[in-house]
Amino acid sequence: MKSKQKRPPDGEIRQSQLLSSFGPGSMVDLPEASVLIGGLNYWKFDPQQKREIVEERLSTKICEKLRHRYPELGSVKLYEPPTSNRDSNSGNVGVKAFQFPIWFVAQTEETWTSPTRKVYRTRPLVPFAQLTSGSYFSESRKKIPVVPVRFVQACPNGHISDIDWSNFARHKDGCQDRYSLYLDEGGSSSDFADIFVRCQTCNERRPFSEARLPSAIALGSCQGKRPWLGPNNREDCINPENNLPYPNRLLVRAASNAYFPQIITVISLPDSNQNLRDTVNEFYDGYLSTIDNLPTFKIIRQLPAIAEALRGFSDESIFAEIQRRRGGVPISEKLIKEVEIETLLSQTAEIGNDTPESDFYACNRPLTELLPTLKERIDRIVLVHRLREVVAQVGFTRFEPSYADIDGELNLNVQSAALAAEPRWFPAIENKGEGVFISFNRAAIDTWKETEAVKQRGRELLNGHQTWLARTGRKDEDFPFPGLPYVMLHSLSHLLITTVSLECGYSASAIKERVYASDKYGYGILLYTGSSGSEGTLGGLVQVGKRIESILANALEFGRLCSNDPVCAQHKPAEANEERFLHGAACHGCLLIAETSCEKGNEFLDRALVVNTVENQGAAFFPDFL
Repeated sequence: MKSKQKRPPDGEIRQSQLLSSFGPGSMVDLPEASVLIGGLNYWKFDPQQKREIVEERLSTKICEKLRHRYPELGSVKLYEPPTSNRDSNSGNVGVKAFQFPIWFVAQTEETWTSPTRKVYRTRPLVPFAQLTSGSYFSESRKKIPVVPVRFVQACPNGHISDIDWSNFARHKDGCQDRYSLYLDEGGSSSDFADIFVRCQTCNERRPFSEARLPSAIALGSCQGKRPWLGPNNREDCINPENNLPYPNRLLVRAASNAYFPQIITVISLPDSNQNLRDTVNEFYDGYLSTIDNLPTFKIIRQLPAIAEALRGFSDESIFAEIQRRRGGVPISEKLIKEVEIETLLSQTAEIGNDTPESDFYACNRPLTELLPTLKERIDRIVLVHRLREVVAQVGFTRFEPSYADIDGELNLNVQSAALAAEPRWFPAIENKGEGVFISFNRAAIDTWKETEAVKQRGRELLNGHQTWLARTGRKDEDFPFPGLPYVMLHSLSHLLITTVSLECGYSASAIKERVYASDKYGYGILLYTGSSGSEGTLGGLVQVGKRIESILANALEFGRLCSNDPVCAQHKPAEANEERFLHGAACHGCLLIAETSCEKGNEFLDRALVVNTVENQGAAFFPDFL
């Protein structure tokens, strides 16, 4: 009997990319095709390799954010994306992708001359149904290769579909031919003004630039198509402003605004009940998940396989934890970053356990050696020897990114596209590494933000933010200004990341930030790095914390003068010509870093709030540190 052969994958991407650039609903160019990554219902796991990531705080937060959309959502699980094992006998494992778009351009070398004598390169527009074995045959039966058309249509709700080329093209009265379409391109720049869709039968043409007009209805109204969830999947498309479907917008397949993943990130933290939760997690699936009453649990806990592990915990506490996990009851109602900074600011000398199995271990560095100017501003330095970051994707957007707010909370509004029709789990990855946390004195920040120079700078930054809201049509309640302390700490964080990358051997793109800026829970910066490997990293950031004085001095010196000064320092946030409304003194020469490292996509930055610049004096939080 012949053994069944697994179909080899058409392409491969890394696990982490399935939570970033190439998640469900994204477009991927393979060597011989363009595809749309399928939703979670099309992700196939090897049962022996399916790995659950247990992070109760993150699972609870996801339920909290999505329950308005899925009222019956009780609890969710987190799983690592599937990995293909070529030696496995479990069948095809991996992520299914759908061919998209299904309109193609035949690679001919023909030209067409307009009535004005301008010569255009012209190529047939062909739907998939007219292809034979993936190729186009001309009228002379010559085999011609095709490539996917580079234009599709989408809407702000994430829906996407092929352009209806037959309806978009203009036809003369009486022309019944809807499929003899050609794409005429003039010049070598492929500018939209030089692209036309032409009916070969009647030679009527329509400029493709009409599809780009913001208020245009040339592409029609969105039909709510969600092809990543299946070929015929759709939902009602609703614009909350008028309760009508959005008009379709032109989208270039390879454009950077075609896909923005919505990510929620938490740092795994110890708490008073962590040992209990870890123990229950260890035995939940095998022994505890079906227990629904206390007498039954008292019998089960006598089993030799679990009796020793459960020793030290009361029957009532274990059973309560089983019920909490089964029902998806929240661990805490606190904000994501609030929980993290409370842990980092705990009064104990050590936080967590210094063991290989521990997800978090940190200790406080004595501040006796700090310079007086630093002691006035910094009240704690925590060396994080071991940490675990868990990252989950819960949705995606098109055209505009959706970042977490300054508290780490993600606003999953109507423009968030779903990863599955009825999600019961979400993809996640865990990274283990180390870091350094710097806490800033509240009184020092309060005094700083009340100075007149800081208030004036704040008014300039706020004007830029208001201009940005007006230009983009956003609402202040959905995209609020984060406040001056956040902008200052965020800018300082970027200066530190650039400096640290030169000092400890990590690339700047490998260092991440978490900025804490709240009158309620405090002010601080956590710089950390991590990898998917179980061994984590080598302690470079911990060493940075031990000599933070020199690191900070170098960072501040770097921030005083940008290679683009005085132009950079003179930038006005509300300047309409530059369209950098969310920046003060910030550019690629000083503050902008890799967006994978920045929690705000390189927005809300101004080094004039950190140090004195050539243009702005008096608004700096560190005006006198040498």
